[in-house]
Formats: sequence, C-alpha cells, structure tokens
Amino acid sequence: MAERVQQPPAKRLCCRPGYSTTCRPGQRVGGTVCGGSGSGQGGSSKTQSPESLLDIAARKVAEKWPFQRVEERFERIPEPVQRRIVYWSFPRSEREICMYSSFNTGGEESASSGESVDETRLPFRRGIALLESGCVDNVLQVGFHLSGTVTEPATPSEPEMVCSVAISFDRCKITSVTCGCGNKDIFYCAHVVALSLYRVRRPEQVKLHLPISETLFQMNRDQLQKFVQYLITVHHTEVLPTAQKLADEILSQNSEINQVHGAPDPTAGASVDDENCWHLDEEQVQEQVKLFLSQGGYHGSGKQLNLLFSKVREMLKMRDSNGARMLTLITEQFMADPRLALWRQQGTTMTDKYRQLWDELGALWMCIVLNPHCKPEQKAAWLRQLKKWNSVDVCPLEDGNHGNELPNLTNALPQGAHGNQDLGTRPHRTVFTRAIEACDLHWQDSHLQHIINDDLYTNYCYHDNTENSLFDSRGWPLWHEHVPTACARVDALRSHGYPREALRLAIAIVNTLRRQQQKQLELFRNHKKDLLHKGVTSITNLEGWVGHPLDPIGTLFSTLMETGRGDEDGSQGGFLDFSASTMSSSKHSELHLFPSTRRFLEEGESYLALAVETALMGLGQQRIMPDGLYAQEKVCRNEEHLIAKLQEVDLDDTLVKIFRKQAVFLLEGGPYSGLGELIYRESVPMHTFAKYLFTCLLPHDAELAYKIALRAMRLPVLESTAPSGDMSRPHHIVSVVPNRYPRWFTLSHIESQQCELASTMLTAAKGDARRLETVLESIQKNIHSSSHIFKLAQDAFKIATLMDSLPDITLLKVSLELGLQVMRMTLSTLNWRRREMVRWLVTCATEVGVYALDSIMQSWFTLFTPTEATSIVATTVMSNSTIVRLHLDCHQQENLASSARTLALQCAMKDPQNCALSALTLCEKDHIAFETAYQIVLDAATTGMSYTQLFTIARYMEHRGYPNRAYKLATLAMAHLNLSYNQDTHPAINDVLWACALSHSLGKNELAAIIPLVVKSVKCATVLSDILRRCTLTTPGLVALHSRRNSGKLMSLDKAPLRQLLDATIGAYINTTHSRLTHISPRHYSEFIEFLSKARETFLMAHDGHIQFTQFIDNLKQIYKGKKKLMMLVRERFG
Repeated sequence: MAERVQQPPAKRLCCRPGYSTTCRPGQRVGGTVCGGSGSGQGGSSKTQSPESLLDIAARKVAEKWPFQRVEERFERIPEPVQRRIVYWSFPRSEREICMYSSFNTGGEESASSGESVDETRLPFRRGIALLESGCVDNVLQVGFHLSGTVTEPATPSEPEMVCSVAISFDRCKITSVTCGCGNKDIFYCAHVVALSLYRVRRPEQVKLHLPISETLFQMNRDQLQKFVQYLITVHHTEVLPTAQKLADEILSQNSEINQVHGAPDPTAGASVDDENCWHLDEEQVQEQVKLFLSQGGYHGSGKQLNLLFSKVREMLKMRDSNGARMLTLITEQFMADPRLALWRQQGTTMTDKYRQLWDELGALWMCIVLNPHCKPEQKAAWLRQLKKWNSVDVCPLEDGNHGNELPNLTNALPQGAHGNQDLGTRPHRTVFTRAIEACDLHWQDSHLQHIINDDLYTNYCYHDNTENSLFDSRGWPLWHEHVPTACARVDALRSHGYPREALRLAIAIVNTLRRQQQKQLELFRNHKKDLLHKGVTSITNLEGWVGHPLDPIGTLFSTLMETGRGDEDGSQGGFLDFSASTMSSSKHSELHLFPSTRRFLEEGESYLALAVETALMGLGQQRIMPDGLYAQEKVCRNEEHLIAKLQEVDLDDTLVKIFRKQAVFLLEGGPYSGLGELIYRESVPMHTFAKYLFTCLLPHDAELAYKIALRAMRLPVLESTAPSGDMSRPHHIVSVVPNRYPRWFTLSHIESQQCELASTMLTAAKGDARRLETVLESIQKNIHSSSHIFKLAQDAFKIATLMDSLPDITLLKVSLELGLQVMRMTLSTLNWRRREMVRWLVTCATEVGVYALDSIMQSWFTLFTPTEATSIVATTVMSNSTIVRLHLDCHQQENLASSARTLALQCAMKDPQNCALSALTLCEKDHIAFETAYQIVLDAATTGMSYTQLFTIARYMEHRGYPNRAYKLATLAMAHLNLSYNQDTHPAINDVLWACALSHSLGKNELAAIIPLVVKSVKCATVLSDILRRCTLTTPGLVALHSRRNSGKLMSLDKAPLRQLLDATIGAYINTTHSRLTHISPRHYSEFIEFLSKARETFLMAHDGHIQFTQFIDNLKQIYKGKKKLMMLVRERFG
C-alpha cells in the first residue's frame, strides 16, 4: 500500500453543545488502559464470566453505527460507554488484515500461482515477525486513531529504521493508513500489519483515550492555552506557521473558519455520510495494473494480474465492497491499454494469455452484478459503467473476431427484459455483454428463493411431468434456466460468500440436468428408427457447456468438489460447522458440512460422485464447434483442464457405477450426446474425453470401454461423404448457424488426440486378436492423416516388440498393415518423412517374417516408387543383416533374391533413369537377370537416360570387369553431351576424360570411334587439348595387353583419328579467343595471355603449327588493334 506521510484531514466537525461536567463523574485528565475493569473480551481472568450487557451493546453499535449517529441519537453519552464503543470499533479479525497485506491468504498462495512462494517475504508474514520480535512500541489509541512506532531491524545492507505508523478505523474496518517507510504498493506494508496485529492480539496493552475533542472539552481556558503553547513549543518548526494562520483566522470575525460550528477531530470517528470500507489505495492499484500491462506478459506480469483477480474474488467472498471497487480500477486500466487500439489498427489478435485475462475480467463482472444482495442503485451504476466500456470501439469481443454467431440466450429467458434481437442487427458480443445481460436477472423468483434458502424444500405430491416442471418425480426441486446462466448464479453465490446457498442451487441444477438427460434419451428412443433411417441428426446445443465463457460445468464441479472435500470457507454467515468433524485420509471422504442438503442426493451418493457425474455429462454433451481460433482453443483447453481435475479423483465402486451409467447414456443418447450413434458433422470431437473414459472403464468393463473409444474415433468433419446434418430444430433451440464448410483452426490438435485415443486402444488390446482387428479397422476408417497413421504403426511396433517379452505377432501384423496404408497414402504425394517411412516398413516386415518381405516386393508398385523399391526395399532385403535376422536357409534366400531381382527388373523397365544401376547391382549373381537389366539400359539409353546416368552405369560396368560394355555405354553417353567453349569446369569433364582413357586402353579402333563423338560434343579448348595430350603419351591398347610391354608405336598427329582431334582443338582455341576478346576487361589481360600460351602449345603439336600460330597472332593484332594495351602485351609475349 502506498502509505502517504500526511495524515488525511478529519472527516467531520465535533462539538458538544449543552455538555455538562456533572454528567461525567468518571472523567480524569490521564488516560486509562483498554484492559481495565470490564474491558476484556469476556474477561481476562482464567475463570470465564458472562460478557456484560454494556460490551454486547457497544460491540454491536461499533460494528454497525457511525459514531456521529451515536452522538446525534443520544444527547449525553457516558464516558464508559464511549470507551467501550471506541474499544470495539477496531477490527477484531486478522483475516481482513491479511487480505489487505498479501496477494493470497493461507494455503491459497501456492495453489493459485503454481509456484513455491516465499511466505516470509509477504508483508503479513513480515508484520507478524516484527510483532513477535518486539519491534512495536509507543502504541497509543486516541478515539478512532491508532499510532505507534515499528522498528525495522538492521540488515547487512540496511541500517535500523524506525517507522511511525498511524491508522484510522471505523466500524471494525481500517479506513486509512500512513507509514514513514515510504513503501509504494497496493497492499499494507509490514509495519502497518505489525501495529494492527498488536492492537488485535494485545488490546490490554494499548492505552485508550477518548477522541481528542472530548479531552479538550474537559479543559478550561488556561489549560487549553497551556496545551496549545506546549504543542507549538514541541513541534514549533512544523506547526508554527499553521498555528499562526489559524490564530489569525479565528480572531477574524468574518473568516470562513468562524462560520462553521465546531472543529475537525481526526480521532472522532466517521460521519454519517462516510462510506464504511477498508482502506484501498486506488492510485497504487491503477499504477500497478498499468505497469503489469505495459510489461506485455514479461517478468511474470500475467501471473501478477491473475493474483489481483484472485484478490478481487477474495474480497467478494468476504463481502467487501472494495472487490467491485478494485475491479473497476483494474478494468479502467485494461480499457486504457494502448495495445488494444494498435491491434485493432493492425488487424492482429491479442495473445492467448492476455485474452484469458479479459475472460476472467468478464467473469468477475458477471459475479459482481449477480450479487444476490446488491442494491438496485448499485447495480444501475455498474450497468452504466459496463455499457460505457462496452460501447468503446476497442473493447475485446467475447470470442475473438467472431462475436455475432450466437443468439442472446441469457436474455431469451423469461426474466430477460429485451428478448432475442434480430440476428442481422445484433451487435458483436464483447467480454462485458454477458454481465450487461445479467443485470436484467433477479433473485426474487419464489421457487429460486426456496431452493437456495430451504434444505427441506420438497413437494412429494407434485405430479407435473412436463418438461419445465418445478419438481422431479421424487419431489426434489428443479431449476430450469439457461444452464450457463444458472451456473453463473452458483458462481456468484460462491464468490459472495454464500457456500450453502450455492450448493443448494448447484444440486438443483444437476438434478435438472440428470432429468433432462433421461428425458432426452427417452425422446431419442421414440424417434430413433426415423433418425437412423435418414442418417442425419440435429444440433441440440449451439453453446457447449465445456469451453463456454461462463464455464458452467467447471462451476458446478468446483462447487460440489469443494463441498465434498470440505474446502469451502464458511466463516461468513456461519454456514459451516467446524465441530469435531475431521477429514478422512481417503480423497473423497467428506465432511458433513451441510448435512441437511444431502437430502437431495441419492442413497449412498456423495457430493464428489455428483461432481464427477456432472463433469461426465458436460464433457459428453454434443455441441457445435465454435467459430474463431481462440474459442476453439478454449474448448480444448477447458476440456483438458476438467479431465485433469477428474484424474485427481480415485475411483471406487460407486464412481465406477456412475461411469458405467453415463457411458451407456452417452452411447444411447442420440443427438444429445457427442458419443451418440449419429452426430452432426461439425460437432466437437470426443477423442480426449473418450480416452479418459476408456482408461477408467477398462479395468472394470472392457467391452463398454471399447464401445466408447471406438464410437469416439470418428471425425466426420473430414469425411467427404458425411451427412450435412439436419439443421431444423425439432426441439427448443432455433438454428442460427449457416451451412458451410467449417474453419477448424485446432484440427491438427484434434487429429493428434484422435491418434492418442487409437494408440491407447492398441496398447490395451495387445494379445487380443479380435480387439486388435477391430481397432485396426477403426483406424483405417477414421484417421485421415498419414503422419498420424505412421505414428500409430510405430507405436504398435514398439508395443509388440518390447524387450521383456516375445513379439506379439498379431500386433506386429497390425503395425505392418498400418505401415502399408501409410505407403499407399503417401505414394503419390510429397512427404518429407517418406524415406524414413519406407525404411521403417521394411524393418517391420522383417520382424513379421519372410513372407511379409516377399509380399511387399510382389506388390511394390502399389506401395513404393521404383527408386524406393530398388534403392531401399530390395537392397535391404538382400543385405546380410536381413538374412541373419530371419535365419534363412539357402532355399529361402534364393526365393527372396529371386523376388528382389524381379522387382529390380520391373523397376528398371518403369524408371530406367533412376533404377537401372540398382537393378544391375541386384542382378549381378544371376546371368540372365543381369543381361536383361543391361539390355534395359541399352534400350533406354537413346531415349530417356541422361549422359550423367549413362556415365555412372558405364563406370560401374568397368568396375565389374565389363570394359567393352562400359565403352558402349560411354559412347551412348557422349551422344547426349554438349560442352560449350567456356564450360571448362563442367562436372562431366572427368567423365569425358575417363571415356577417352577407356577407349584408348581398348585399342586404336575404339579410340578412332569415340574421337568424332568427342569433337562433336566438346567445344571447350582446354578439355580437348587435355584429351589430345593424353592420347599422345601412350600407345592405344596398352591396358588391354594385361601389363605386358607394348611394342607398338605412338599414334601420329598427322593421321586419323588424332588429326581430327588436333584440328578441332586448334579451332576451339581460335573460337574461344575471339569470344573472350569480345567482352574482355583489363583485369583479365594477364589471364588471357596465359590462355594464349596454352593455345600456342597445342598449335605447335601440328607440323605447321608455328606458322598457324603466327598468322593467328597477326590476325588478332589487326582485328583488335583498338585494345592497345592488350596488343602490346601480346607483342611482348609472342612477337
């Protein structure tokens, strides 16, 4: 709390007209201690005596009446009575002091923040420590004002500090605080806490004086003068200017001060007009919220804001008016957040965490306006403020950018004043819309009042069995209202400290839901034949209860669970009985907090069981997927949150019965159930919920568990043939949803949950062939994502091949079947994991057995591309590791190899460019197959194969000892090649050099045959000169002589075929020279001269080369004489 150093001025003027000293026999100059005779709370002696009538009356007056009203009501108030009223006016409970000096009280801190909190650093804890270590001193109470000093002990980094603390109070509330520590915070500092607790815990040690005006009234003129002069003397530096100013005004007859009767007294208590509320530093609330918002989610600001919201709820629960006041301050800062306008201007959405803060803001306003005991003028003021915020352009919408899709179901109630508006003109719904609508709701309905106030409210003679009957067949009360709105009432009752009333209403709502569920089941059974024949269903819930902005199911669940576990704090209103009841170690043993309320539970039923059943009904409700990313994410998030809460509950026989009962209802519930036989195409999927149900039911009723899970596997929104659904409303909700293809932003998450459900079933079905087959069929029918099917295949494989047991062959076959489906799905589409999938499938088939490998090779064309089939599948099958793994005999090896060769030849025929080499490799050990593969290569060489592929196969042939075949392929490759004059770094150069070397090694005839191909394909002078030089170094056929000395002569450059190569090389140099000179720059001159030097070497290989080169140079100097510097360099080098 930001404690201001200046004490606030007195609230009212005090005087005592007609006062007579004779009426004050007990007066005395000195003070008296609070703990004097009759001052203790029931007496301070060991023997308890009855509380005096004076203390009882004074305490009640001190709690409810402002002291001014007491003075006005009674002309003379005896001094002992004044003292007792003043004594009892200070707060007696530490709970409020704790609330105003820490974010959370008691054990709530860690629960709300999710982190460990150092409680010793909280102001309340530090205040207790200061009190208990004797740091509080000079405590004095003068009227309704408490003062004292608190010494902050020295630390290694800080010296000792003495803080002066002053506290004003009224009607058991602290109304203002000041502290010299200068601390700036929303909450009271530790020094204020220490002084307050000193007064609460040690009232007998606090000197108590009447208000200072009473003391002054007892003084005569001389005493008053002495008092004032001493006061000025002691504090002359601070008060002398003020004292002189006041003296001048008092002595001036016409001054304003003389026009007012009486004088202010800061210790005299509250006036009639003062609002009675705890001190809340509004400025600091605004500053802190503004700071948290400016941090944009960093530094834990989101957590701090959530803690502030928790503080508002805590205040509401204590029925503290500051709750609404604080929320108003928070909302104003939220509305002033500059990011709202920026996001609107840019068309971007707010962050998810920030969006959740706005949701909580709207929910809190809903609680506030539904306060069952708020005054009409107060609600009207809130409504004006809410409408003001609601009208601002940047006010966030309830569900992101999609705010006008749903009808105003709250105002559609009989209590609503406006009813449904025309859908075309209805504005977007903001986060405040529901709170605004809730302002039209009231609590005056007699049936509702009986429900929340009467544990014995029954009507066993009530036989109205209509849909909206007030009682069920057992005579128990029902409450028919829009479910989220009814649950908002429950939340409001809980939030405002009415736990028993909240529980009664919650039970009535749940009993109504259970009755409706039974009625819906009967209705569906009567129309089941027609609906199933049509193959369509209808939407019965446009607003789903799970993921709803008001969180109705979460509210009912929390209300019942907290009652079941004894968590509700009923200190307000005396609702709870903290007698000898103790909590059992069992998680769902219950305190009999509200024993009479248990009248409306089934025999043997508990609040916990009712909470669980409520959650199951809500989660299983068929509901349409809302529009907008945030709304859809909220559906997923709330569902997972509710299931997480359910998972904390240990199942006993009673709960298992409830699970069975609800599972049957859900399976047979028709259009009302998300697990019914027919669902609307855009209904929220049940995968996450069904996985939880499956896990819970499996140990107790496996057949039912599998029925639930298999029914939930469907995802009709992805089915191209899914029925569009019957958009008519045979029941009580009108259709407002357009028939269009949905935009499911959370589809990837939904598909992953579908995959998780399938994986859970596969794991559970291990060893059960019948169930595995059923699960497999469901996966193949309902899952449409290849990546998810692949994940399931991998999961099944891992489960089937666990190290601690023998492989489960049935589960392995399931894994293989799923893998084959993935192969078929991804065969004609691009998938970056395709190679991984193919390798995994071969591994899986290997585990299944040799027949599986043979099968995938026989049907390879439906599963793999030719490249995959040869380079991965067949190669892996033929590897030694596979043979060893399968323990194959020679016959089995040969059969498998034969299938692999057949596959290879088929792939080579289909895609020779990519598969020919692999086919040759796989067929090496079978002469006929190898020859067939080679012939396939030759046939494809003239049409579809590139020179790179042919060169690669040619090199392979040479490596395998087929030089003549290699030569044949090399000549075919040369026919496809074309190297221009400037491609002197082309990757095919090495292949050309290799081909020429191979031809040269085979003999003169082969070399003579390939040189014309080289001359035709290669125009690069440096490459040609390199080939020419290599051909002149050795005699053709040298390699073919198998290392014997070659006695033949070197080939002549003047005869074919080298003459043709020499002429082509010289010609290439001439053409390249002219091409380079066309665009040459001075920085390339030296490089060009070196190029000419290499050209000269080639020219000189001819018998008249010197003459040709000289003529060439002269020609250059004539043609390019304009390039003087370059020609000068040419003359210097070549003459």
